[in-house]
Amino acid sequence: MTTETRTSGTSVRAQTREALQAGGQGLARLAQAVLAAVPGFALPVAAAIFTGVVTDQFLQYYFGAPLVALVVAAVVGSAVAAACVRRTADRTRRFLQRWYGIRLPAVYDPVPELEPDERGHWWTGYSYHRSQTVAKYAQLVHWGLRDRTTRAELLWLVVNPVLVAALGGAVGLLLVLGTVVALSGPVPANAFGPMSPRLTSMALSLLVGIGMVLLGILIAPYAVRGYAEVARRVLDQDGRATHAQLTRRVAELTETRADAVGSQAAELRRIERDLHDGAQARLVAIGMTLGTIEHLMETDQAAARDLLAEARQSSARALQELRDLVHGIHPPVLAERGLGDAVRALALDSALPTEVFVSLPDRLPAPVEAAAYFSISELLANAAKHSRAEQVWVDILYRAGFLRVTVTDDGVGVADPSRGTGLRGIERRLGTFDGVLAIDSTSGGPTTITLELPCELSSPRTSTSFEKA
Repeated sequence: MTTETRTSGTSVRAQTREALQAGGQGLARLAQAVLAAVPGFALPVAAAIFTGVVTDQFLQYYFGAPLVALVVAAVVGSAVAAACVRRTADRTRRFLQRWYGIRLPAVYDPVPELEPDERGHWWTGYSYHRSQTVAKYAQLVHWGLRDRTTRAELLWLVVNPVLVAALGGAVGLLLVLGTVVALSGPVPANAFGPMSPRLTSMALSLLVGIGMVLLGILIAPYAVRGYAEVARRVLDQDGRATHAQLTRRVAELTETRADAVGSQAAELRRIERDLHDGAQARLVAIGMTLGTIEHLMETDQAAARDLLAEARQSSARALQELRDLVHGIHPPVLAERGLGDAVRALALDSALPTEVFVSLPDRLPAPVEAAAYFSISELLANAAKHSRAEQVWVDILYRAGFLRVTVTDDGVGVADPSRGTGLRGIERRLGTFDGVLAIDSTSGGPTTITLELPCELSSPRTSTSFEKA
């Protein structure tokens, strides 16, 4: 019995010691987090206040000085905050790796190079600017707002001081109040038994104060863990995907893969059928005709010449059928001259007057060109058949990693994918590339259909042209 009591007492003391050690370590880590959050919050605010006050004093005799001071303060504060973004995030990443072994690698998208055009303007990858300096800063701001890691770091710059104020404030409040209660003895000294009221009040205040201090020490590790978890969720972009989102994404990829395989199989069957019923049958007939000509060369040369002329015509028709078949698989103009010229050729053959505007950097990847080409072909055919339109406009643009195609007609509208297989086929075709199809078609028109496909280019040089067909 004595041995069990000693063992139990030793275990309790060891657990208490471990809890206090963990609490002390949590307090130290929480203090580090608070100190690390101060520059990212204090420096921008101080810079904004200082520049705002100085500007207001400098312009105090001018109309609108307060408004100008606010604008200057906002600009300076934003600039200082932007300078603190990456440092604050990197410091937090080091904390998480050192405390819990959590690695949060920072992967940034490459910043596009500034490119001058023939007019002397600068292309940022998103827009044109006359000044290189303006283009540089516009590119930096636009890139920072689009880059996922930078957006996460900007969010952390805002979340970090709020989070450490909440967690550190709760722990610090317990420690401070506990110390104050233990030293001041605020508990009323009435009716506490035979002990003197003063001693009773002091003892009770001391116990309550020590209890609050111990509670603050014990919850400090949990506050640090909460800090680490929030930081991981904000800074770890890949960790944001929930199980449901991943499941939905797998289902989408499975569906698009099945559509791609099915479309490929259907296309192969179509090619096989066209070859069997068209060019192959003609070539077999030409072979039989040449055999007959071989027998008639000695006996009836006139009949042989007639058959030879017929064989020549059949070979020309077979060649034309092969060309049409190849055009349906991958149009030569698309392979040789790119999407812009291929769509212009479509516009020339369209039943409706069609205006084509193209702004493309060099050449797109061949699969993306083919998907966009056949989608535009289907949309032009639908406009001619169903829209009762008088004019069609096709805009083909490439901006910020996306090919955007907009087909607009002035017809009666009410385009609906559920009414036929054309638009659904386009959706399936684009889905293979993670592309999207957006339809804006109200009753009475007009109809605007937008295709958007993500793709990368090898050359940033931009070619812009406009043509009416």
